[in-house]
Amino acid sequence: AGAWPPVLVARVGRPRAWRPPAGERAAVLLESGGERPLPEALPGDLPTGRHRVEGRHGSTTLLVAPARCHLPPPLAAGGRAWGWAVQLYALRSRASWGIGDLADLAGLLATTAPLGAGFALVNPLHAASPAEPSPYNPSSRVFRNPLYLRVEDVPELAALDPAGRARVEALAGAGRGLLDQDRIDRPAVYQLKDTALRLAHGALGRLPARRAGLDAYRAATPNLERFATFCALQHDHGQDWRDWPAPYRHPGRPEVAAFGQRHRDEVDYHAWLQWLLEEQLAAVPSTPGGLGVLNDLAIGFAPNGFDAWSFQDELAPGITVGAPPDPLGPHGQDWGVPPFVPARLASHAYEPFARTIRAGMAHAGGLRIDHVMGLFRLFWIPEGAEPADGTYVAYPADDL
Repeated sequence: AGAWPPVLVARVGRPRAWRPPAGERAAVLLESGGERPLPEALPGDLPTGRHRVEGRHGSTTLLVAPARCHLPPPLAAGGRAWGWAVQLYALRSRASWGIGDLADLAGLLATTAPLGAGFALVNPLHAASPAEPSPYNPSSRVFRNPLYLRVEDVPELAALDPAGRARVEALAGAGRGLLDQDRIDRPAVYQLKDTALRLAHGALGRLPARRAGLDAYRAATPNLERFATFCALQHDHGQDWRDWPAPYRHPGRPEVAAFGQRHRDEVDYHAWLQWLLEEQLAAVPSTPGGLGVLNDLAIGFAPNGFDAWSFQDELAPGITVGAPPDPLGPHGQDWGVPPFVPARLASHAYEPFARTIRAGMAHAGGLRIDHVMGLFRLFWIPEGAEPADGTYVAYPADDL
């Protein structure tokens, strides 16, 4: 609404009629750093990307999107592929520490690609509370779960002294011992991997090139410092940020930044874990069809986790998402995840959504969107009410 909306989305090949207020001249500041005149009809010949339209009395974010999603060349040419649907935590090998990991995923693709397998569709790899059994109730859809790390592939292990290496070997033995259990013991896996990974992180200072690599990754990854600080706060104050001391309950508070400075090593550790996950996921081999890993995006995130803390200004307080009564669930369903407010998403130029999609597409050939209806509408349920008392709220599907 208004002469200068907070965001405009234009697709290549689909002209959009929008002009600044009458008589006002405007230019497009490109994401790449250049400047172009504002076309008569958007997007004109502007490149795809996240640009700014600047006028004398206003401005807006301009998102120029391609006409459709990218398809790998074999599929774009009409080809087909077959592959695996994998719950990664259950893809255990003899080398696993009680839970499937990214090296197991790499092994599956490398072993079956000669048979013609073109992809592995995995469960969401989102960051989650150590004891959380469902990949669809994550702490964050932007960052990943360290439980999926293969400890033996961490480069910093090579810099450990003999006593440290012996300690990691003992932890590995205990981790492989968890394979004898029929069920996955996530807290036990977390304790073993966290102990081993902290030993490896302690050796980072002996590897200058690795130290420089982590520093570069931290500088280039949006919101990573906030996420690592959140994890450090959880380490000190518990998993649910809503129970923390009041000064830490909003990421913009100066006390949060001060906490991060006081706990620099703990913040560095959690940033390093995300760097390792990035490296190990990137190392999963692609396939002849160019698909490799297909990621999965959960419909929402836990109210006590990082995304709910970080994006709280864009969320609807006192609201959860679910489904109305139907023959499958006569009383309806309440999934317990908070929704974005559409107008607040738009006021932030859809950045939280874009960041989430960007993370899901990284090192992947495709992205499955759980409950894709959520791009069109979500069923909102007021706190304390029954699902039958909820209502559908429309979302800007074309923009999303």
